[in-house]
Amino acid sequence: MSGGYGSGGGYGTWDRGDETRRLPDQGPQYGDHQYADHQYGEQQYGAEHPPRAPKPSVDAGRLWAAGVATALVAALIALVGTLIVRAVLRIAFNGPASSGALGDSRTVLLCILSAVAALAATGLAHLLLLSTPRPMTYLSWIVGLVTVVAALLPLLGSAPLGERVANSVIHLVIGLVISSLVAGAGASARRVR
Repeated sequence: MSGGYGSGGGYGTWDRGDETRRLPDQGPQYGDHQYADHQYGEQQYGAEHPPRAPKPSVDAGRLWAAGVATALVAALIALVGTLIVRAVLRIAFNGPASSGALGDSRTVLLCILSAVAALAATGLAHLLLLSTPRPMTYLSWIVGLVTVVAALLPLLGSAPLGERVANSVIHLVIGLVISSLVAGAGASARRVR
């Protein structure tokens, strides 16, 4: 009977249509199909496999385009530095004074080596972006230490002091520019998927 006790000698059953309903805040009941549901089990007890950390990827086209631009800038810095030292400071750097304002083939070699150093730094940045957790920090340290070595080596030579200092300063400026430009390019080329 609905709403009361049934007939027949003992206690009857309560026959209410909404007796089997649960409130929304109650947990799963024994034998409930929702308890065996795989999705519910993952929500209740955690997923079978924890989510993987985001994997970084690199926009290689963007990075290497910036690397080529950095190589051009580094070569131009070497050229302008040589021009300033020879024409303004009147120091016989990268050739004798009779070689003119731009010096001799050593100026061309310095420009080429500066561009190669920028491309090498770009390649290192690409490798570090794919393999290390803090790639730009490592890049800054590596390029910075190589720059210090490149700036100190001319000071150990036997050339006149003015030429050695000028060479050291040019190497230092080139290294700092490469470090800053490649680090910025690497940071902008990094994507997390």
